[in-house]
Formats: sequence, C-alpha cells, structure tokens
Amino acid sequence: MSTPVAAGKFDLQKVLQGAQLPALPQSAIRLMELARDPDNGPVEFAAPIEADPGLTGQVLKFVNSAYFGFSREISNVKMAITLVGIRTIKNFALWSAVFSLMPNPKCGPFDLKRLWQDSLRRALFARASSKLLGQKDCEEAFSAALLQDMAVPLLAKEMPADYLELLENRQKDGLRLSDAEMQRFGWNHAAAAGAMARSWKMPEDFANLLERHISIDLLVAEGSARPDQLAVALSALLPSLSDDRWVECERFETYFNQLAPTGAPSVPDLLSRVDAEFVEFAPVLKLSTPTKTLVSWHEEALIAPRA
Repeated sequence: MSTPVAAGKFDLQKVLQGAQLPALPQSAIRLMELARDPDNGPVEFAAPIEADPGLTGQVLKFVNSAYFGFSREISNVKMAITLVGIRTIKNFALWSAVFSLMPNPKCGPFDLKRLWQDSLRRALFARASSKLLGQKDCEEAFSAALLQDMAVPLLAKEMPADYLELLENRQKDGLRLSDAEMQRFGWNHAAAAGAMARSWKMPEDFANLLERHISIDLLVAEGSARPDQLAVALSALLPSLSDDRWVECERFETYFNQLAPTGAPSVPDLLSRVDAEFVEFAPVLKLSTPTKTLVSWHEEALIAPRA
C-alpha cells in the first residue's frame, strides 16, 4: 500500500500550476467558442480549421477513414462537417489538441501509448453504451471517455516518485488508481481532469463528465444520472493494458446488466463490437491495435478466480 502523505502536502491547484499546463491551440479554442452559439454552422466552423493546415489534414483523414465508410473521398472541410456533424468535428479537434499536449513521463510501468489505447477503447464503449441507455447524441460520452485519464501523464510527470509507487502497487493491491490517489493526496486524477477542462474553458457539463468518471457507485445510487454519465463511468471499469488481469470485471458486469435495457447486447457481444471498431478507428489517432482484445480479457476473467 502507498504510504499516507501528510495532509496539505499536495494541493491540486498548486500541482497543476507547477506543471505549467500548456495552452490549447487557437483553432481548438475558437471551435469551442463557436459551439456556444447554436446558430453557427459548417461555414463558421470550417474557418478556424481551414486556417490551420495541419488540423485540416487531420480532419479530412478522420472523415475519410474506414470508421465512417463513405463511398467517395471527402475533399473539403465544409462537406466533412456537413456529413459527420459539427459536434463530431469539434470534438475531434479537441482530442487531437489534447493528445499533442500530453507529456510522456518516465515513470515505471506508465506507458503513454497504452494509456491512449485504453482511452480509445473506453471511448468506443461509452459511445455504444450511452446509445443503449437512451442518449441521443453520444459524442460527448465518447470525448469524455477518451479524455477521462488525460491528467495522469501530467501528474506522473510532476510527481514521478509518488506515481511510480501508486502505479506499481495498483495491480498488486487490487485498488483503483483513483482510490489510491485519494488515500495519498486527498484528490484524484478525475478531479485534476475536471480542473484542466475548466482551465481550458471547456463546458461545465463536460468537466463534470470527466470528474465523475470514477463515480459509478454514486451515479447508480442517485438513480437520476444521465446516460452519458453512466456510460463514461462504466467505461472506466474496463481493463487497462498495463494490468495482468481485469480486476473489476465482476463489478463491470453487475452494473452493465443492471443498467442495460431489455434486448441489449450481451457483454461479450458489446465488447466484440468495441474491439472491431477499435481496429477501424485506431489509425485515425495513429494508434496500433493491442494484441489483447477486450473479449480476451473477459474470457480470462470468467475463468480466473475473482478477487
């Protein structure tokens, strides 16, 4: 177990200030500003993207990926926005910006590539499950699940000795990283992600999704949580590629079966769908496909004794 740290030794705001959180690119900031006015359409949203050649290329690659499967090539940004939607393109620009800003700390078992692979699987699962739970627009759930752990590399870089111990002990103790952080610091990476989102002037609803991704017990107990909140929190129970076993599989299945509507896919079927979508989506984010699928994790968890 981690050794408790004296109360007050770590203040989250001071930690984040010391980490010198980088600014988002102007194109991403402008897109979030435009999103506050529902009257803005493809023409307005295309302008800041087209002013950034790198982002323009990324957006067109994204829209022309196998994930969308359009029969013809989309060659301009306005058409791309019209076809896949303003929110999807705005969120893609946000993901790209955050991905490019995150450090890769040298911290024991921490692996930035694996974190983003885990995050993409959680995002795909959150999108699918929020739709099952009745959410009409699932893009916010996708984005929040993708960015739910964005504070971890920043925190590990700022406090490498502490996170080395937390990460090494996590699997051995069977304790969630967020719980271990609370014991040690009095806050966790979910609170840090929410603080980062607010510092970047992201919508308050989105910051709350990030903050509550570790709160599945509370969300279910409340009985009034939105589908996107439940979907993101469920996604946080998926296994990490850094683990040797899926510690929270039983808890995941219990909540999924409790929340899923009649006629919903089984856990293995939904995980299989996420695995297939990962193969299609990963190249867009320049990620390789993990050798171990979610279906494999689930099969192993059913066989192995559960802690």
